[in-house]
Amino acid sequence: MPEKPVEPTGSVEPTGAVGPVGPVEPNVRTLDARSLRGLAHPLRIRLLGALRHDGPATASQLADRLGESSGATSYHLRQLAAHGFVEDAPEHGKGRERWWRAVYDGTAFDETLTLDEDPAVRGAADLFLHEIATIHTQELSTWLGNAHDWPTEWRRGADMSDFTLHLTPAQSHELIHKMHDLINSYRDLPASEETKAVRFHTHAFPRGTSD
Repeated sequence: MPEKPVEPTGSVEPTGAVGPVGPVEPNVRTLDARSLRGLAHPLRIRLLGALRHDGPATASQLADRLGESSGATSYHLRQLAAHGFVEDAPEHGKGRERWWRAVYDGTAFDETLTLDEDPAVRGAADLFLHEIATIHTQELSTWLGNAHDWPTEWRRGADMSDFTLHLTPAQSHELIHKMHDLINSYRDLPASEETKAVRFHTHAFPRGTSD
């Protein structure tokens, strides 16, 4: 089974770029049973996402951003550090401030974790996947609520589409990786004053029953 979902930092094609330059693979960590249990908490997933998308921050800054207490963010950041997802960013600190940064660009989920013999691992896998789906829904809802504030060019540059194809599992796997390669080919294009962080969500799943 393919490893998914991958949640790397965002990238966008700048104005004036001639197009993709070939796939640039992000630095991605594949979850195992232990690291999955360390990550599978709603606040930890959101803390890690915030550090990946917005860069290094302190526990207090993240608490303000996420509407949490600094005690909660500090505790869960330490737990993320214990499992190797975040680390200190001392170059940003002043005095006793403790800054954190993400260690990896993204996380890859191995579908075999949903079939693990340990029910705790299966439960962590279920929580992780549903939290990612919730975050995707919230991000899309936020965009729809704020789209009228953006220039026409950016509204034209957004997309909300769905397709139904008739594929074998192998063909679906192939298409998913082709889409990932295309997106990654835009990852290291030079930034400009007009670039913004752009989020791409991909969802692929069979319809109907499993029979």
